[in-house]
Parts: sequence; structure tokens; C-alpha cells
Amino acid sequence: MPYLELSLRCTEAEQPRYENALEDVGALSVTLLDADADTGNEHAILEPGVGETPLWKSLVLTALFDADADALTLLAALEAFDPGLDWTQVGFRTVADEDWERAWLDQFKPMRFGTRTFIVPWNHAVPDEAQTDDAAVVRLDPGLAFGSGTHPTTALCLRWLDGLAANGELQGRQVLDFGCGSGILALAALKLGAAGAVGVDNDPQALLASADNAQRNGIDERLRVFLPEEEPVAAYPVVVANILASALDALAETLAARVASGGRIALSGILKGQEDDLLVRYAAWFDALQATQDGDWMRIDGVRR
Repeated sequence: MPYLELSLRCTEAEQPRYENALEDVGALSVTLLDADADTGNEHAILEPGVGETPLWKSLVLTALFDADADALTLLAALEAFDPGLDWTQVGFRTVADEDWERAWLDQFKPMRFGTRTFIVPWNHAVPDEAQTDDAAVVRLDPGLAFGSGTHPTTALCLRWLDGLAANGELQGRQVLDFGCGSGILALAALKLGAAGAVGVDNDPQALLASADNAQRNGIDERLRVFLPEEEPVAAYPVVVANILASALDALAETLAARVASGGRIALSGILKGQEDDLLVRYAAWFDALQATQDGDWMRIDGVRR
């Protein structure tokens, strides 16, 4: 099935606004790539400090739309949504599934989150920094599912998991990844010492990608994936939900019920400015709630009473 691909260049600071606009007009996916990758100056993103956004300074955003989408109509909608951005340099082309996936994988680079967690595309060598006994290396092929580590919402959750592992709060425990996408968060938790993980997503493609990535990492026996209506009801010591703020609000009671007493939760997919209402909403069940910012995106985490 072909797609209409939109591409544009932007800075790291502009990226959240462009991505928000593209998603608002119906982008099926948005991919972030190093703008210097084709110059020979590309580099892996190694994240030395908490709070640093794991993105390049100059980016190329590519967004996929249905093949029958009209380019001029999309441009008009984007300009109306955020007229303060420069939409004059946007390019369009029609691409096939395999062309888009190949181009994306060729430019997806290894990344580091926290102290031990590395996300490495399956077609890249493991970097020297990740070749240590305690490194948690996830070999990833996202396919068409969301979740590669390049987006701040995913990065926020990966750093949180890495921090839990450093404090001994993941070892031997069960983890729920609600909205698992490519399975990246569940797989990182397993590589960091969790005994087992459950991934839930309403997109069957995401479940296939998660299961495939678990097999690629040799941990498929420790990951189970379900559609929401098939998910077994259980309480977990660790729950992570990287979805959208509106969904986090609507699913607050469900997610709270999935966290065992004294368990930890992390919520992401929250734009700056949306966190206050969610902090109030989740305060009904959680203590020690705090919000952490990465660019224009937020993570909320807390402890179940």
C-alpha cells in the first residue's frame, strides 16, 4: 500500500510544534531523522545527563498520510493550525511501504538513556559504550509501530525505567506497558531485570511488532501482548503508559487499578501545559506525584497508595 510522504527540515526547538501540527491533521506516523545523516556527519545519540533531549540539533521530519490525501489541502490545514511555522519548504512524494521502512531504518542510530539502557536498531552494530556486562541493550525494529526512542515521550519513560533499575525496583518484577507500540518500554524493562512484562495496545500491528522485537532480543518467553479487550486483569508493581493526555485522563481509573499497592507508575505523551489536570486526576490514587519535562513534553510518575 503506497503512502503520501511529507518531509521538512526544522530545528530541535521547532520539532514539537511541527509534530503536533502534523498529528493534528491526521499523520499516520511522524519520523525524526538526523538532517546531517546524508553528509557523513551523522552520529549516535548518547544521553549523558538526565533532562537532556535525545534529538539532533537539525532534524528532518517525515510524516506519512493515506495515498489519497491531497497535498494542497494538507498544507492549508497545517498553515491554519500553526501559522507561525514555515510551511513553504515542505516536500511531498509517494512512497511504498518497503521504501519508507528501508529509508527509516538506514538512518535510525543507536541511542543511550540513563546509565545502562541502549536502544540499537537491529541492522547496526552495538556501540562500544554498550558492550559492558551490565548494559541493557534492546535491538529494535519498530516497523510501522510507534516507539523507537527518538521521541521525548519514549525517552522520558526509558530514563524512568533505567532509574528504577538503578534503585533495584525492577529486579524480578512484573511490568505492564500500556500502549506498547513497538514494545520498546517493555523490552527495556526486561533487559533491565524485570521478570516478565505484559504489553497492551489497540493496534494489532503494534502487538506484532512487540512480539517480533521480543523474539529478536531472545526474551519472547517473558513478554505477553494483548488487545485491550483481551488483557487479563491484574495489578503490577510497575506500570508505564506512554499514550496521549486525553487517553490518560479517560483511562485513569483503569490504570490506577493496574498498579499494586506501593507500586510505581509513569505516564507520558503529555504536552507541557496538560500536566496540571492530570496531576490532580491521579492524586486520587497516587502519592509523591511529580512531573518531569523534556522539551515540550512531560512525564508524570508516582507511587500507588
